[in-house]
Amino acid sequence: MQFLRSFFKLDERKTSIRTEVLAGVTTFLAMAYILPVNSAMLEKTGMPFGGVFFATAIAAAIASLIMGLYANYPVSLAPGMGINAFFTYTVCLGYHVPWQGALTAVLISGLLFIIISVTGLRKLVISAIPRGLKYAVGAGIGFFITFIGLKNAGVIVGDGATLVALGDFHHPTVLLGIFGIVLVVVLFAMKVKFALIISIIVTAVVGAVLGTIGVEMMPAFSSQGLQGMWTGARETFGAAFTGFGDLFSHKEAVGIIFAMLFVDFFDTAGTLMAVGSEAGLIDEKGELVGSGRALLADSVGTVCGAVLGTSTVTSYIESATGIEQGARTGLSAVVVAILFILSIFIYPLLSIVNGVVVGFDAFDDPIVFSPVTAMALVLVGALMVRQLNQIDWNDKALLVSAFMTIIFMVLSYSIATGIAVGFVFYPVTMLAMKRYKEVHPVMYVLAALFILGFAFGIIS
Repeated sequence: MQFLRSFFKLDERKTSIRTEVLAGVTTFLAMAYILPVNSAMLEKTGMPFGGVFFATAIAAAIASLIMGLYANYPVSLAPGMGINAFFTYTVCLGYHVPWQGALTAVLISGLLFIIISVTGLRKLVISAIPRGLKYAVGAGIGFFITFIGLKNAGVIVGDGATLVALGDFHHPTVLLGIFGIVLVVVLFAMKVKFALIISIIVTAVVGAVLGTIGVEMMPAFSSQGLQGMWTGARETFGAAFTGFGDLFSHKEAVGIIFAMLFVDFFDTAGTLMAVGSEAGLIDEKGELVGSGRALLADSVGTVCGAVLGTSTVTSYIESATGIEQGARTGLSAVVVAILFILSIFIYPLLSIVNGVVVGFDAFDDPIVFSPVTAMALVLVGALMVRQLNQIDWNDKALLVSAFMTIIFMVLSYSIATGIAVGFVFYPVTMLAMKRYKEVHPVMYVLAALFILGFAFGIIS
């Protein structure tokens, strides 16, 4: 025990083994949905469900383990939502790149990310970002994940006339999601220390009980993820090394690689800024302590994921759920890694925290609600918005760029797009105010790259 306290600097960061373990469990429960969701999405490309499930679990475990042991960050990783949609719908189904070629693009983007992480380019880019804009990214992610949480609960749904609207409050799955949100808010207001994990467990139990007495569309145990896993894993493992011809036979190859690298780097940077602030890992200069190691862990995770057979691995904003429970060190990430490994063997037991298919949309894709974990995203998002008080709202350049970052992050449903828009408006506004000398040259370069990205339509 003393070794753990010393290795992870538990006393220095004012935490304990018990707190880190419980926080790790909380983070894992909030992330566990990625196992079936990522598998189902990539299956549309022709990849075997079981192989993707195995690759998702192992890649998440390896990346989280590196993040915990090497970077000592309370941040866990897994194949990212959004970039897996880009992999599936744009690269494979849109450009008709075989899934082996798409995995090759993931592999190359991960190797490029490693180069960025081990050179001074990484620190140069992150240090060039104004402090207020970093806080805007964190707050924007708070709004973003709250929106995701409400969407996952079925409280907010798509609408043809108004784009979004309130969901069907007569639906049993939606009512269970609302129950979870109300429960976590009440427990948080009562200052119950482990409000999140208690709410997840209680909501899961309530859903399971309701399901056993005949209420439809409740969370239930399933063994679907185990079917054909080992056979599928043999098919996907190493396929990234066979797809170079498939990838580079398409004129869009370079754009695909750039898009994957772009989204991974800036999603990761934004997530680390947000959770780093919540975990107290921002120094007096407004910079992340040990960010180089964290970015390297992320990039190595992407390479491992590509070799195993899954889309880009990235730092998960759901890590903020564990941080809210008290995680301050990499020990919580190590716990998450262990649970991802165990998930291969005990998937039927953890599957109750995953989504419930409540219907199908116009494209025959499943509509999935996640009532058991939605409340975690809603509460953590609310807490992350506190970073707004660190922004100097009297500075017009920060006012405009921070607002644009937040609003586009939510409305475009993309952290990377929000960052891109904010990073364009900051130097533009500073130029208009004749304060161009105060802007770091790197910000001008980034703005130009983002503008080109929008122009060529390669931002995912």
